[in-house]
Formats: sequence, structure tokens, C-alpha cells
Amino acid sequence: MIVKRNLTFKILIFLISTDLMETVAQFCFKKSVAGVHFLNAGNISGFFLFLKTVLPSPFLWVGLITVLAIFITWATILSKIDLSVAVPVASFSYVTIPLVCSIFLHERISALRGYGIFCILVGVVLVSASTRHKEKRA
Repeated sequence: MIVKRNLTFKILIFLISTDLMETVAQFCFKKSVAGVHFLNAGNISGFFLFLKTVLPSPFLWVGLITVLAIFITWATILSKIDLSVAVPVASFSYVTIPLVCSIFLHERISALRGYGIFCILVGVVLVSASTRHKEKRA
């Protein structure tokens, strides 16, 4: 039987770092394809032209390296706590990614999307609090 610990401050820091790395990775992937409008999935030459344009982008490579770091950190987290706790707490990137895109890519966040982001934030807080409540009972 696998015994998992509850959410500790150290694990919370790891979870926050995965969210921040996820934000960096997604931002880099978006920047690597910014201005590339000629990808046609049905056209093989368009696909190779797309690769030729995107592969030299440093943003792509930073994004890929960041994903590798996320994988290593995530594996460490999952060896310490339950998946049912880790995933909701790690959903904070649903808050950080739109904010970063709004600031640096000038993407618009509608009121409805803003409300959804707020609900996710409340959910993350509630899941985190529920694990602390579970620790006190044990």
C-alpha cells in the first residue's frame, strides 16, 4: 500500500513552482508561434515550413526544457501526496496564464472568464484548506 503525506509547506512550494513553470512554458510556446499563420494540417509542405520557422525559436526550446523540469517536479510531488490533492492545487496556472497573457501578450480577459478564474482560485484555496483540516483530524 502506498502511504502519502498530506500537503506540507514544502510540497505547496513545489506545487506553486510547477504552476509558475507551466505559465512560463505556455507563454514560451505562444511566443514561439506568434506571427506563424501558415500551418495547414492537410498540407505536408506547410507543416515542414511551420517546423522550419518554429524550431529555431529560443522560446520553443525554453518551453520544452521547462516542461521537462515540470515533469521532474511533478513526479516528486506525486511521490509525496495524493493525486486528488495535487491536481486541484496545481490548477493555479489557470489563474497565472491568463494574467501573464493579458500583461505581456495584450490578450483580453472577459468578465465571464475573470469570474471563472476567480472560481478556480477559490477552489484551489478550498482544496488546500481541506487537506489541512484532514491533517488536524489524523
